[in-house]
Amino acid sequence: MSPERPGRRPRGLRGLRKPAKKRPSEAPPATPPDAPEPPQQPDGNPCSVISAALYRDGHRISTHDSLADTFRQQRALSDTLAWIGLHRPSPSELVSLASEFDLHPLAVEDAMEAHQRPKLERYGGTLFVVLRAARYLDDAEEVDFGELHVFVGRDFVITVRHGAAPDLSAVRRRMEDAPELLKRGPEAVLYAILDAVVDGYAPVVAGVQTDIDEIETEVFGGDPRVSRRIYELSREVVEFQRATRPLNGMLESLTAGFEKYAIDEELRRYLRDVADHALHTTDRVDGFRQALQDILTVNATLVNQQQNAEMRALAEAGFEQNEEIKKISSWAAILFAPTLVGTVYGMNFQNMPELHWAFGYPFAIILMAAVCTGLYVIFKRRDWL
Repeated sequence: MSPERPGRRPRGLRGLRKPAKKRPSEAPPATPPDAPEPPQQPDGNPCSVISAALYRDGHRISTHDSLADTFRQQRALSDTLAWIGLHRPSPSELVSLASEFDLHPLAVEDAMEAHQRPKLERYGGTLFVVLRAARYLDDAEEVDFGELHVFVGRDFVITVRHGAAPDLSAVRRRMEDAPELLKRGPEAVLYAILDAVVDGYAPVVAGVQTDIDEIETEVFGGDPRVSRRIYELSREVVEFQRATRPLNGMLESLTAGFEKYAIDEELRRYLRDVADHALHTTDRVDGFRQALQDILTVNATLVNQQQNAEMRALAEAGFEQNEEIKKISSWAAILFAPTLVGTVYGMNFQNMPELHWAFGYPFAIILMAAVCTGLYVIFKRRDWL
């Protein structure tokens, strides 16, 4: 039986809920062709362990495919750092981690549920960090967000990833290539993860800036679909703000605890550099939101102007049509008057005095001309003709 880890005691895990259902849009990233088959859990389900290794003095000393092997090896060795990377782990895996490393139930529950806001909390000797990573998808021209939970203890770092971003394998390679930095302990790994997440925002910022430039061109080009694109990009920028804005407070909290937890001075400089980059990113994202609000206002103004111009054109067309109708109606009335007179005198009644009158025909012609002239004068004065 393996000896008990010094300074640790198992904690109860009551109150843990089942993990949220996986959404279809959150498919795990594609596995490289040369990657080995994932190990199986006792229940036959694929293991979520992406990488599990032990380090001593900044160098990897062992690699394991399962959590149990990692636990067993770390108990047998001293002065080692366990760095375990998981992707959407099962509840049983998180429970085993919680029992082995004395993780707080609330933090474990957050890691199960996901969909958490970025935050930094300390539970005894364990630091729990939630980060929202982002990547820009060029083909879809949209921002894809991932979620990362990090547990940092005295001799372990556990990452629980929900989503495709960030690429923690690159972080691990970077740290293994810099053993002088890695041997500074779990806080150095946390710094590398924070730095990777913040640096990952740079391509997103560039992509969003390009989208905004394109939208400005479309707005003044009269593209009718631009309103929908502004709305969709505004939602992404709001989500981006929610991912980046809490970072400033989180890094300030880390900085405030440097003295208390005796963080290495060189590592403090690295963390301050990450804080500067995070602040710069936050300012850029805030500027994006203001720019989109201004663009939306300009677009609304241009749309209103276009609608007013269309209404004016319709009104002018209606006015011209009304004038034509007036002219047609006037001439129809003028031409109808002789017909009316002719119709009256066309009735062959015997008792019509004008039928046998010598001046009957000239009278009818004069009457027709008089009626037409009178109507013409009336319509002309009313500007119908």
